[in-house]
Amino acid sequence: MTTVFMFPGQGSQAVGMGAELFERYPDLIAEADAILGFSMKELCLENPDGKLNSTDYTQPALYTVNALSFLAKVEDEDIAPDFVIGHSLGEYDALYAAGAFDFTTGLKLVQKRAALMSEASGGGMAAILGMDGDAVASALAELGADSVDVANFNSPSQTVISGLKADIEKFAPQMKDKGAKRVVILRVSGAFHSRHMKPAAEEFESFLAGLSFGSLNVPCIANCSAEPYTDESIASNLVSQIYSSVRWIDTITVLRKQGVDTFVEVGPGTVLSGLARQIH
Repeated sequence: MTTVFMFPGQGSQAVGMGAELFERYPDLIAEADAILGFSMKELCLENPDGKLNSTDYTQPALYTVNALSFLAKVEDEDIAPDFVIGHSLGEYDALYAAGAFDFTTGLKLVQKRAALMSEASGGGMAAILGMDGDAVASALAELGADSVDVANFNSPSQTVISGLKADIEKFAPQMKDKGAKRVVILRVSGAFHSRHMKPAAEEFESFLAGLSFGSLNVPCIANCSAEPYTDESIASNLVSQIYSSVRWIDTITVLRKQGVDTFVEVGPGTVLSGLARQIH
């Protein structure tokens, strides 16, 4: 059996997540609260003012719950993954699990990333259901939607596009005429995983300058390239990830070719498990 641990990203958050973990890892939760300046337990269990769905709160919360879920799984089941991957934000947990950085360093990285992404405005995203990424890209070209990028190649039947809000509102509905079964405008403020995030990526690159990372002890496949991280590519991949497409189909395909037969989702929800089943 060859196993990959998959860590979910933004969109998998849910009120009540991590309930069984906060008392189990009080020291890590105390560190998280001190870094973030709010109560992680209160955020996840009570969702005050709906903050759990706000990017600057969502990402640190998901990173924390994913990380604690990983620790609990390893302790309870005495298993270690052969590979690790994470979808967008989840890639930080994959790198944590692989030994790139400790819990608090990862949280500080996520806190900065979340702040930069939450500051991005004027952007939008939409899920295009029933079309693969190539078909979506071709349809966008036919529509003259040159400013819209394919953000997530999630599965053969689920693709996400990203661009300026006005362009998403104009072009996304037209995708139904191009073969989409359904179009869902996503509730986001920024054009994540698109060229429009390059200014945020450049600022994040400055933040990462001078940071050192640990050697990876488990192979981690990068969202932006669907190729394994190297110890030298950690910072550059994390920068690229902010404005590059999430190549999830290629990532799962690469792992299947490596002999992976067991896909284990670590963290809240089952979104990634469903996508893995769709990708052959």
